[in-house]
Amino acid sequence: MAAPQVGVLALQGDVREHLRLLQSCGAEARTVRLAEELQGLQGLVIPGGESTTMSWLIQRFRLLEPLQAALHRGIGCLTTCAGTILAAREIRDGLPDQLQLGILDIVVRRNAFGRQLDSGEVELDVAAIGPNPIRVALIRAPAIEEVGAEVEVLASYQGRPAAVRQGRHLGLIFHPEITGDPRLHQLFLSRL
Repeated sequence: MAAPQVGVLALQGDVREHLRLLQSCGAEARTVRLAEELQGLQGLVIPGGESTTMSWLIQRFRLLEPLQAALHRGIGCLTTCAGTILAAREIRDGLPDQLQLGILDIVVRRNAFGRQLDSGEVELDVAAIGPNPIRVALIRAPAIEEVGAEVEVLASYQGRPAAVRQGRHLGLIFHPEITGDPRLHQLFLSRL
C-alpha cells in the first residue's frame, strides 16, 4: 500500500514539526505554499499561527480557491489551533474579512483561553487514540463553542470540545506537534 500524500500549509506555524510527525507515521509529507503543490494530496495539515494573518497570507498567495477546490474533491484536513479557526463555519471575535473555510460544522471563539502568558501544556484523554492521555500545548487556544450534528467530539478541555472529527477532517484547539506525540497524526492518516 502506497504511503498517503500529505501536505502541510507552510505559511505560518509549526510546519517542520508537523512534517516530522507525518513522516514518522509513514506519510509522504511536503510543504504547500503554492496552488500547484496541492495536486495529488490526500490530506492537508493547516497548522496554528495567527488566524487573521493566515487568512491574509492565503489570499496573498492566491490559495483560497485552490484550497476550496481541494476540499471539495475530498482531501482530508488536520487543523490545529488557528487552523481550526479557519476550518470553522463560524468565527466569533474574528475580523469581518477573516476567512472561514467551513469544513468543520463548528463555531469557534478566538483566543478563548487567555493570552500567551496563560498558555502551557496539558494532558487530555482521547479514547480514539488509546487509553493513555496525550500531552499537548495550548497556546492562545480557541474554544469550540458549538458543534453540528455530524461532528464527533473526541476530547474536551474545561468542559468544552477540544478535539473534533467530521468525516476525514480532524480539528484540534491545541498543538500535538509541539510535544511530539504522533497518535493524533496517526488517527488523521488512518482516515485518508
